[in-house]
Amino acid sequence: MAKEHILVVEDEEDILELVRYNLAKEGYRVGGAISGEEALAKVKAEPPDLVVLDLMLPGVDGLEVCRRLKADAALSQVPVIMLTAKGEEADIVTGLELGADDYITKPFSPRVLIARIRAVLRRKAEGGGEQDAPIHAGNLHIHPGRHEVLVGGEPVDLTATEFRVLHYLVRNPGWVFTRYQIVDAVHGEDYPVTDRSVDVQIFGLRKKLGPAGKQIETVRGVGYRFKE
Repeated sequence: MAKEHILVVEDEEDILELVRYNLAKEGYRVGGAISGEEALAKVKAEPPDLVVLDLMLPGVDGLEVCRRLKADAALSQVPVIMLTAKGEEADIVTGLELGADDYITKPFSPRVLIARIRAVLRRKAEGGGEQDAPIHAGNLHIHPGRHEVLVGGEPVDLTATEFRVLHYLVRNPGWVFTRYQIVDAVHGEDYPVTDRSVDVQIFGLRKKLGPAGKQIETVRGVGYRFKE
């Protein structure tokens, strides 16, 4: 049975072919794009199961490509793994804020990239049963299947990462989670992230949820919890 379709967006031919070769060897159907404009056109023409996205692209850069994908209702659920030489904390935080599912810095190991791809695709394939059940907490309503959050009946626009963080906390009301427990839950183990990026997600959630955001409490010296 054919494996998932992966689009690799990379303007350096050597790296593009390296990633293509290793993914094809694993049985994936692999497409390529060398610019942000080409990537957006290909994703719209044939939505892939996952996008491996370089940040430093000619024309429309990778962050803007990710932003446009996550803003398109028809494409927002396509997972994005950012592959880039830009490894500073600010870039990691920006990628997470835009909804990237993983972030790998160059130079990289093809085996690690493949492992990360498998993990992201596995998380995408999971999610039936209880995790897809709608949740009500006061005037906060979360519908995982629709990727929808309502506060007082009004829709709230969240990034993919913000949604996963909120869903994880609300599914476990009263439980206190460290930042790295939150990271492991929404991205998988060994995700290259910092305490700061989790704080950014929580700050964004509180701001977007308005008064309902006060239910996300900081437990000093430990982490965060959702209080009903």
